[in-house]
Amino acid sequence: MPTVHRPGLRVDSGLTIPESELSWRFSRSSGPGGQGVNTADSRVELVWDVAASAVLSTAQRERLLDRLSGRIVDGVLTIAASEHRAQLRNREAARLRLAELVADALQPPAPPRRPTRPSRGAKQRRLEAKKRRTDLKRLRRPPQD
Repeated sequence: MPTVHRPGLRVDSGLTIPESELSWRFSRSSGPGGQGVNTADSRVELVWDVAASAVLSTAQRERLLDRLSGRIVDGVLTIAASEHRAQLRNREAARLRLAELVADALQPPAPPRRPTRPSRGAKQRRLEAKKRRTDLKRLRRPPQD
């Protein structure tokens, strides 16, 4: 089967990771798989060295290393895929997962929340609802002699 030439892994409109920065490792997948389970290396690991990547700006690199600190070991991000029986489908799943993960991590931070206070009307409605509930529960009590 001829290999398809890919220019790189497109993360978003401004970032494409070149294929030369991506490396693959293959191993046997665990779980059921039929006759080929002990011979086919269908589990895929996609490895990308974030710390040494030439396509990232300094700000992007710092943001990725900060936000993905739980998944990055020594500046290297590893994505494993073994949900499909075919190695090719696992490769596509790993590429997709890496692109989504990097795109989410590169999003700018959300603006800080501005604390607000309840309005006077909201406070009044809350107190009136509490009063109605109190009166209702008071009616359920047995009569006091």
